[in-house]
Amino acid sequence: MAVTKEAFGKTKDGKEVSLYHVKNGNGVEAVLTDFGAILVSLFVKNAKGEVKDVVLGFDKVEDYEKNPSFFGSTIGPNANRIGGCKCVIEGKEYNLPNNCGGSNLHSDFDKGFHKQMWTAQVLDNGVKFSYEMPDGLVVLPGNIKVSVTYTLSEDNELKIEYDGVSDKTTIFNVTNHSYFDLAGHDAGEKGALGTELTFNAANYTEMDSISVPTGKIINVKGTPMDFSAPKTIGERINADYEQMKLANGYDHNYVVDNYDGKLRKIATARNDGRTMEVFTDLPGFQFYSGNFIDKQVGKGGVNYGVRHGFCIETQFFPNSVNDPTFISPVKKAGDKYHTVTIYKFSC
Repeated sequence: MAVTKEAFGKTKDGKEVSLYHVKNGNGVEAVLTDFGAILVSLFVKNAKGEVKDVVLGFDKVEDYEKNPSFFGSTIGPNANRIGGCKCVIEGKEYNLPNNCGGSNLHSDFDKGFHKQMWTAQVLDNGVKFSYEMPDGLVVLPGNIKVSVTYTLSEDNELKIEYDGVSDKTTIFNVTNHSYFDLAGHDAGEKGALGTELTFNAANYTEMDSISVPTGKIINVKGTPMDFSAPKTIGERINADYEQMKLANGYDHNYVVDNYDGKLRKIATARNDGRTMEVFTDLPGFQFYSGNFIDKQVGKGGVNYGVRHGFCIETQFFPNSVNDPTFISPVKKAGDKYHTVTIYKFSC
């Protein structure tokens, strides 16, 4: 196992940014940056021994300062949507930025975790990134201390551990927003839509016209949402199904089967001789088929666009802070937040 560091330029306000390369003995390599605790690249071999970078991203920190699609980002303090752009915590109402047509998405586009400088600690097999968010910076209460630890094993597991604590009761719902294409980040729509998926999730949360859960849990059987048996992403993505027409494809929270708070496999993805298994101890995950990726130039001058990658974002359900029937993402002052997500690769 080797961890190396190199310069990655400066932010617009002059802060030095670094890249961290974490490589195991099998040739799997994760490239991380202390700007946004972002996963920049992930190099994986296929069955033929071909190595490709399987996540979308950029070659320059300046592009991550914009990053309209959140490529590779650590999202928080609250990932996904909060309906009505407001929530009540310990009797006090907090009015959040209306940044997604009537809902709050990913806390704050400019001040969220993904746009902050983190302190990096190099480990034997990874990097631990730490950040302290001051009370009210993104409206939510509390001086929040948070860390995101990426480690890579010799079993080709990229583990992401999230830890946090606040001096006020607040929301902790942190995720990673990587866009995957197992045929390579440069494979385009054909590569992403050709991915075969299997989910251990028989239900999803129905959403309204602005992608906020209605509170209703829907069984996937007999619908294009069903990935209980292997199906490619593109096979039914344009189906005449109301929920999918609302999102121009897949952009839904799936409910983890038999959830008990323990780490379990939730999804398997296959393409181009590479297999990715996803594990989490969280109750849900957002499957997003990249329906609204802005046209932009990514790594190596590659042109990215709509449906050029897919996301499996582990999480508490969207709007769970406002729905008492969902598992709450709220942590009391002083209570520790800890979750684990693993992306495991094989041929």
